[in-house]
Amino acid sequence: MPTQLKERAIAVIVNNRPDVLARIAGTFSARGFNIESISANITRDPTVTKIIITTLTTPDTIAKVIKQLNRLVDVLEARRLRRPDAVRREMIIARVPRTKERKAAIRELIETRGGKVVNEESDTAILEFTGDKEELEEILTRLEELGMEDFARTGVIALERGKP
Repeated sequence: MPTQLKERAIAVIVNNRPDVLARIAGTFSARGFNIESISANITRDPTVTKIIITTLTTPDTIAKVIKQLNRLVDVLEARRLRRPDAVRREMIIARVPRTKERKAAIRELIETRGGKVVNEESDTAILEFTGDKEELEEILTRLEELGMEDFARTGVIALERGKP
């Protein structure tokens, strides 16, 4: 039986230079893989960027992709981030209507899911939630039930446990 495609995460540490991200994305597209999420930011050293990429693939294929990434100019290190060795988080911000009928349900969702209100106006509120992918999918379902008007979602960020 063939191995199922699963979401797998890769941390790529690179020199902070123009076109590095395009070359990394090209490595995925050249092999016919879609990037499910991507998050990039400089590290404490502004000459180095950390990129977290998630993709749907098999263990063998992700190993090949990592090998190819490690061959790219300006890639200092590419490695797989395995569960449970790495903590993965995402964030959603969502705009929901603030009607009298929904205020209690909005408050209950915030309290039970660790969310917070980041902006309030007379007729709408922008809410923020963080969690893993599964948690955020559940929260999105609840937000849709509350009449969510729009939302934005970050890519996955991840950090290995006990590693410098």
